[in-house]
Amino acid sequence: MIQLKNDAELDGVRTSCKILAEMFEVVGPQIAEGMTTYDVDKLCEDYMKKKHVKGPCKGYYGYPNVSCTSVNEVVIHGIPSKRQILKSGDILSLDVCIDYNGFISDSTHSYEIGKVSDEVHRLNVETRKSLYLAIDAASRSGARIADISRTVYNYMTKQGYGVVRDYCGHGVGFDLHEEPEVPNYVSSLHSNPRLRKGLVIAIEPMINMGTWKVYTGDDNWSVFTRDGKPSCHWEHTVAITDNGVEILTEL
Repeated sequence: MIQLKNDAELDGVRTSCKILAEMFEVVGPQIAEGMTTYDVDKLCEDYMKKKHVKGPCKGYYGYPNVSCTSVNEVVIHGIPSKRQILKSGDILSLDVCIDYNGFISDSTHSYEIGKVSDEVHRLNVETRKSLYLAIDAASRSGARIADISRTVYNYMTKQGYGVVRDYCGHGVGFDLHEEPEVPNYVSSLHSNPRLRKGLVIAIEPMINMGTWKVYTGDDNWSVFTRDGKPSCHWEHTVAITDNGVEILTEL
């Protein structure tokens, strides 16, 4: 069931999203070559403690950390590790959720570490662009979920990339994952509700440099590209309002 938010509830989600957006503003510039992904996670957790909010990913089905730190061929759900050292040329997708008084926000930023290849830089730029193109598509009168899906898929496949099909965006606000699903490709099997006032969704293109196919690693969390090529992930929580689409996780 889709859970539409009233004005008061949307204000709660909005506050949660603002705190998350501010966290990326603080943590992002500190991410550097030589850090471990555990160090990155600790920066996120320390910020949450300072703001007196929770990281709902920690403990979610046993997940051990407040963030997902997915490096290079890891698409999503990479577990922070003291043994994984960021090196020049890496791309890190940092996926974080915040729980503010029961209101959930969700966002992902991808960071280029040191000097990356032209191909990795282009992947990052185009993936982020596809997110904003999808948000624009959601802003059109009468838009449906498939308009978001079609926009991401058509744009990224034209650029020669693989669009992940096994995972997708989703409703958010009261829980980490709510209905509706927000895929990055179109299928007749998908539900296709119209975007209505009060709907809060996480739009999140997950794009691979090579094949769209993925598999789950031995830790039962980390999702890898089948061909070992890099992946990129960008995500914003957005709300449908009387004034169109509001990007909640952007300052």
